[in-house]
Amino acid sequence: MSISPIGFFDSGIGGISVWKEVVKLLPRENTIYLADSKNSPYGSKAISEIQDISFKNTKWLIERGCKLIVVACNTATTNSIKLLREKFEIPFVGIEPGIKPAIKESKNGKIGVLATRGTLSSELFEKTSQSIFGIDIIEKEGDGIVEIIESGEFENNELESLLRKYLNPMIDYGIDQLVLGCTHYFIVKDLIKKIVGNKITITNYNVAVAAQVKRILEEEKTVNIEKNKIYNDFFTNGNKFAIKLLIGNEKSVNTI
Repeated sequence: MSISPIGFFDSGIGGISVWKEVVKLLPRENTIYLADSKNSPYGSKAISEIQDISFKNTKWLIERGCKLIVVACNTATTNSIKLLREKFEIPFVGIEPGIKPAIKESKNGKIGVLATRGTLSSELFEKTSQSIFGIDIIEKEGDGIVEIIESGEFENNELESLLRKYLNPMIDYGIDQLVLGCTHYFIVKDLIKKIVGNKITITNYNVAVAAQVKRILEEEKTVNIEKNKIYNDFFTNGNKFAIKLLIGNEKSVNTI
């Protein structure tokens, strides 16, 4: 069981930002990454469709022997992870917008959240944001950003223009913490940082996700202790180009 892989799925390449943190912390673990680019973006879909897609992706990873699954997508986590935990016995680690860490670090109580429609409208996000008192949260739906990133264009005029459109109102509002509520957005974190400047902190919750994966593996006693050669397998039902840009062209990507 210890040599079994950790599985990841996302609506494309965004979850690779999470995968990188996990393999950095757990370099001896085997991994399988499923980029469900064909169904990207999840954020514009109905909840029932997101849940159905998440169920199918989970089943696909379990069939390949995964011992733990990281739902490396905010929208899939907020809309599906409760159902997945009810349906499958395998441990899950989800991705949620880092609102609570942002609140803890905020000096002026003004926080910006850039996320997909599916995340912002989810029951889990609503419960989290409504339970917070004395904090001003400005939310913006990042419509169109995921599609550009999926094409492999990580820095171009169209993307920068879109980001400025969504981020400038937050900057004008005076936020001091920015929560990126979509793993795709971390791929262009440098561009976002260029726009918001040094006075606004971008909350990185991917490190906490990796720590949670490690904790669960230790609790389950499924940490890989073997000396076998490690593998990191990538699968996509979309374009390989953007994945290779992120993981390096020397690594293979499989089409399904």
